[in-house]
Parts: sequence; C-alpha cells; structure tokens
Amino acid sequence: MVRTAKPTNRQPKPKSSPTATLPTWADNTELVGLEFDLEALTSSSLYSQYTIALHAWFLDQVRQLDPDLSAYLHDGESEKPFNISALESQLLPTGKQLQLEANQILHWQVNALSAKVAEFLQLWLTQLPQTLNLRDATLQIKQVRIALPPTTYAQLLQPPAKYSQVNLSFISPTSFRRKGHHFPLPVPVNLFHSYLRRWNDFSQIPVSQADFLDWIDESVIIHQHRLESVKVAAGKRGSVTGFTGAMSCGLSKAALANTEFTQLFYALVKLAPYCGTGHKTTFGLGQTSLSWVEPEASSPTQLLTNLLGERIEELTAIFTAQRKRSGGDRTDKIAATWATILARREMGESLRLIADDLEMPVATVKTYTKLARRSLKEFG
Repeated sequence: MVRTAKPTNRQPKPKSSPTATLPTWADNTELVGLEFDLEALTSSSLYSQYTIALHAWFLDQVRQLDPDLSAYLHDGESEKPFNISALESQLLPTGKQLQLEANQILHWQVNALSAKVAEFLQLWLTQLPQTLNLRDATLQIKQVRIALPPTTYAQLLQPPAKYSQVNLSFISPTSFRRKGHHFPLPVPVNLFHSYLRRWNDFSQIPVSQADFLDWIDESVIIHQHRLESVKVAAGKRGSVTGFTGAMSCGLSKAALANTEFTQLFYALVKLAPYCGTGHKTTFGLGQTSLSWVEPEASSPTQLLTNLLGERIEELTAIFTAQRKRSGGDRTDKIAATWATILARREMGESLRLIADDLEMPVATVKTYTKLARRSLKEFG
C-alpha cells in the first residue's frame, strides 16, 4: 500500500545527508513524530503489502531494546500507542510488483502516542541500525528529523487563539468499523470516536465517551469535503474499503457554550496527525494532516495496490458464501485468510513471504492455497 495523496503546497525536500545531529525532546514528552530519509542501496522490487514488513521490522526493533514494551505492543486487546506511514516516494509498478531504483530516496514516518513509546524512540535513535530491510529491498537510513513536534496531552488541551474551522486531510486510505463492516465516510461521530479512544487510553485525562460523542453528533458542522473511495489490502489479512481526501468542519454557535467539550474538540483535532484516523493505522492506513490536501487521481501504482484489495474482497465474498452454513466469526476469518493467501499467490508472491507476513507455517499456507483453489474451481 502506498500513500495516495500529498500536500500540493509541500516544498521540495533537501537532499539527504548522513545522520549527524539526532532529534531530542523533553523527558515528559508523550507525543512525537519522526520522519526517516531512506535510500535504496540497489534496484529491487517491493510487494504491494510491504507495510506488513515495515510494521514487523519496527516491532522487532522494539523487541531488541525493550522486551516489556514489545510484549505490550503485541497485546491484541489494547490500543496501539504508535503508528507508521507507508513509504512516500514515486514507486512505479513493474508487473505485479513495485520497483525501487538504486539511490532512490524514500520517506517514512513513525509516531509515538505515549510517554513510554516516546522514551523508546529517544533510546532507539542512539542505537539506530544503518539499514532497514524489507525482504528483497535494503534501505539505508540517511537522516532522521522531527515531523510532528514533541508535546503532551495536557499541552494539546490549551485552547486556540480563535475557534475557527479546521481541515482534516486523509493522506492514506482511511476507514472505520461500523456494525461489523467497513464504513468509508468521515462522519464526525466516527472521526472523533477514533481520536477519543486514543485520548482515553494514553492521556491520563479520561473523558466520558457517550456524553462527548452525543455532543459531537449535535454540534459539528461539515462545511466542505472532497473525498474519493478506495479499496486496498491492509493489515495481515482481508481488504479495506476506505477513502482519501479532505474535509473542513467546525462547531455550531450553540456548541461553544460547552467550554469543556469545545476545548477537547480542538485538542483531538491537534491529536489527529499523531494518532491517525480509523483502524489499521499501525499498517500505514489513516495518515492524517491538518492541511487541505486534494485527493490525487489514481496513479498506476495506486491501481496496482487497489487491484489486490479488490481481488481479496471478491474472493472473500465467494469463500464466505460457500461456508455460510457454518456461519460465525470463524467462517469470516477463514474466508478472509484463504482470500488473502490466494490473491497474493495470484500476484506472484512466494509461499514463504506470505507465511512470514501471516505468521503461519509454510505448510499451512500451502494447504490453504490448495483448498482455496479447489473451492474457487467448485464455484465455477
């Protein structure tokens, strides 16, 4: 998956130079964003779901330096106090892969949402490896800079000088879960529920979710939007129906009477670039900017990445229908797993690569491939 839009007023970045002065921040920092300049050492290819490998590489870095934090980040029940972006660069499709040219510069972002992760990033920068390895691609870490300024949740609560409209731009495909399905629209309640979950988990300044979201539903006015829908493969299995683009919103005059919730509204807007929007943000989805960013027309690269998501959705529907008599969550998970494996095999990916990403034995992936092909053949 790659980013689908970027700010139109963004200035060209200077040529990267080897890491010299490392970023630092105060010990009480809870939120910070880092951007890495990476250089491809050789011409090579990336598979379209390379963000799985980025995710795994970062977690392995955590495991090596802080096993306790690593165990917490692997806890499937908790909100994740970090997120990552996809690689930002011109990645051209070659067949069913994305092509990297030797000496090509790419940009990658990692954001911390808790004091513990911010502390880890500070330590990590002093022991940063020279390269980032993504299967067949080796990227040299050239430079690290602060992309989002270090701050705290209490500082986010400081009110703005003026209560004005705000912009939210969704740089990478963004989606929510609603009643068991993907919901690809930035409805204010869904937006601010997404931000409030992170706030309540990591800020130590908890807020009543029901009361605040009722107020959001009554108070937020959407002034403008420019959105495009997109289907992508995301995370380890399955596909996501999401959106990219921008919206402008604000509060009604009556809403300003509730000063506590008004203050929180603007704090959560400032939180959005750090935490991202929606789900699967640790795999590059939901990257968010406070600038107005027009959605870009589908590039050849985006068409390639969309193709996998669309194929996974198509196969998931077939396998779910064939297994519908058994029903339940297990049916949905098996159908999504079969669909993901078969679609990626159709894209030319190896059994070993898929097995590593799904954290499954190669023999199991091979068996699932055979079962999925047999099931598809029976379908017609």
